[in-house]
Amino acid sequence: QIQVVESGGGLVQPGGSLRLSCAVSGSGFNVYTMAWYRQAPGKEREAVAIMTSSGYTKYHDSVKGRFTISRDNAKNTVTLQMNSLKPEDTAVYYCNRGTYSGDYRPDYWGQGTQVTVSS
Repeated sequence: QIQVVESGGGLVQPGGSLRLSCAVSGSGFNVYTMAWYRQAPGKEREAVAIMTSSGYTKYHDSVKGRFTISRDNAKNTVTLQMNSLKPEDTAVYYCNRGTYSGDYRPDYWGQGTQVTVSS
């Protein structure tokens, strides 16, 4: 059974940084694409960053230059380093695992971790 568990959310002031972590159980982590999504109150869930097994990354335009996704295949973990945070980054952030072939198709999701950017 695959489990996806996020950690690292919290309250941060505008301009601050947070690092989200995600641990995935099960085998074959290295062959899957990993991604971070977020959902703000009253808004659709959106993809923030993805990273394929080969290291290709893709970011939402609103976070380019501020967020960085990385993975450690030896530890089955993926992280999202978030810098220069803005109030509009406030959302529940979800980690997921999936496949990427032009389009990304997640299959397992975590429970989410709250990120609040406020002074």
